[in-house]
Amino acid sequence: MKQSVILIVLLAAGTVSAAEGPSFDAQRLSQHVKTLSSDAFEGRGPNTAGEEKTVAYLIEQFKAAGLQPGGDSKNGKRLWTQAVPLGRFEIKGPVQAAVSLGGKAKPLQQGNEIAIRAAMNGQTSVAIKDAPLVFVGYGVKAPERNWDDFKGVDLKGKIAVVLINDPDFETGQGAFGGKAMTYYGRWTYKFEEMARQGAIGTMIVHETAPASYGWPTVKNSNTNVMFDIVRQEPQKSHASLESWIQRDTAVAWFKQAGLNFDTLKKQAQTPAFKPVALKGVTFSASYAVDAQTIISQNVVARIEGSKNPKHTVIYSGHWDHLGVGAPDAKGDTIYNGAVDNGTGIAGMIELARAYGKAPKTHRSVVFLAVTAEEKGLLGSEYYASNPVFPLGKTVAMINMDALSPGSKARNFSISGSAKLDLLDRLVATAAKWNVDYLPDPKPEAGHFFRSDHFPMAKRGVPAISYGSGADLLEGGKAAGDKEKADYTAARYHQPADEWQAGWSFEGMTRDLQILYTLGRDLANSNDWPNWSVDSEFRGARDQSASERKGD
Repeated sequence: MKQSVILIVLLAAGTVSAAEGPSFDAQRLSQHVKTLSSDAFEGRGPNTAGEEKTVAYLIEQFKAAGLQPGGDSKNGKRLWTQAVPLGRFEIKGPVQAAVSLGGKAKPLQQGNEIAIRAAMNGQTSVAIKDAPLVFVGYGVKAPERNWDDFKGVDLKGKIAVVLINDPDFETGQGAFGGKAMTYYGRWTYKFEEMARQGAIGTMIVHETAPASYGWPTVKNSNTNVMFDIVRQEPQKSHASLESWIQRDTAVAWFKQAGLNFDTLKKQAQTPAFKPVALKGVTFSASYAVDAQTIISQNVVARIEGSKNPKHTVIYSGHWDHLGVGAPDAKGDTIYNGAVDNGTGIAGMIELARAYGKAPKTHRSVVFLAVTAEEKGLLGSEYYASNPVFPLGKTVAMINMDALSPGSKARNFSISGSAKLDLLDRLVATAAKWNVDYLPDPKPEAGHFFRSDHFPMAKRGVPAISYGSGADLLEGGKAAGDKEKADYTAARYHQPADEWQAGWSFEGMTRDLQILYTLGRDLANSNDWPNWSVDSEFRGARDQSASERKGD
């Protein structure tokens, strides 16, 4: 990437001292997070009073910043929002679930041993009786990698038991790129593929390391209200049963069937693996589902460019969190989402204020706050499928999700390890503040596929999701790693993700300076960043090249 090297040199020239740009107010950031994550916002669940309050707050802040509406058109005028139709699915009443082990029925407690999602295939009730279980390894069908975990097995009327992550996760080498997760490792792929294979249901075996989060996150994310895009044939994407089970639970079932879980897992890490039936183990479940179609909202604000207004630089982040759910050990039922993603939305608001005060950029700048990220990137997927501003003329997307509200770090990261010019620009920009790039420290967690930049990336738009660094000025890498580990274990997707008075927000003030400079430089240029020549997203971007000719 010769051009990228030249770019870095040019951008970094003469930038030993701190770069110019607006300053950001830590107190304002703190107040935004405190407000958005307060109990009054009820965890910012889509299609709730919390959504109404959140959308109203965002519009109020964007108006105050001097921005213009950038959403749907109505009667020739832009609205502040883009309507996002979603399927809403909620289990009504108790979940009756049991496993039969050698003819003896054992009840399963929802949220404890098993986490069953509300069916999203259009059924208003689910009734499964003594369905056989089949272990299908990692549940991957990847012809381009000469990999097929199914080997022609008939899964109709059966439950597929599947491992999370890729076959390479534990070995660190193989057909799936080693430790870094591919899309085949994501739970979204597992559920979709089992439906394609004709299974009546899916059980993903939870293990903390390959999932990258503990059981409380699984429970809290899967036992509350579920959402999906509105599909013409939802049964092609969703089986009747979509669930997770605890590892110890799976081990006991395998033992009952005369199988060794760890031995089979090792076999599943090879292309020779063949599906194995859990003889003498069957599953039954029954529950009702309230299925509705609702309308949620993406919030879209814009500053029109002075010279090339049809070119668009996007800052994005999700406004939603998990809403109200199961109580934690303290009885708290509100999943406040202070870090995830009160921080990203606070950053977006203050970036909008900075742009509103500054002279207009040559290109347009859009601030896109999306809904239903926590339900599978649904708001960003809808925008990418129904863009308000053409993707071919979208210069780049800069996404912010769960920034650190603490002290400054010596480095930054991004979700995943994709190679693109936009990253080269970000590296060069951050160097102005003596901030180094740290490659994704946990590529095995699949963060690239878990952030709102992904729907845009897979359509070719250069997109990146910024992550705060872990090498802190106060305490170094040890302190940063401990902070992230503590958050993941104790607060991520839990009611404890609440605003804290002790947060300094010093790191965010510097992060926002970097992201402001990156976006503004792009918005004042005629450049069109692209993916590396060997990127899987390069082809999609190149296909839209004609839209940019003459610009």
